[in-house]
Amino acid sequence: MSDDIYREIILDHYRNPRNKGKIDNADVVIHDSNPLCGDQIDIYLKVVEGQIKDIKFDGKGCAISQASASMLTEMVMDKPLTTAKDISKDEVLENIGLTNLGPARIKCALLSLKVLKMGMVKYYSDKEPTTAEKMEKDSNLF
Repeated sequence: MSDDIYREIILDHYRNPRNKGKIDNADVVIHDSNPLCGDQIDIYLKVVEGQIKDIKFDGKGCAISQASASMLTEMVMDKPLTTAKDISKDEVLENIGLTNLGPARIKCALLSLKVLKMGMVKYYSDKEPTTAEKMEKDSNLF
């Protein structure tokens, strides 16, 4: 795809985000921010039998961070929560079509993935502490 098409997709997700909002009685609510640019992401998860049955994000920031969060929620909806552990930064960057970002913009694009992985660890630490400890030790988690 051309860079123009990717820019249009990013702008579409920024202007019309998918799964933006909050979940009442979420199983997990997790927040993080990028202090360098001010991007903020909150992720809300509803998990049923290990499956992500609902995911929402809320936040503010640049088009890349918000579009990336929107696209990531679509990637993981109705998938096992442990899927988050296996999503690589390269997959997220390819999904949004921006594989040649500078270091500052990469942090924007990957903030939602970081928050999702933190949410997965939080969920399992609340439910199954030994599983969460194993996942935190996994070098591919973050």
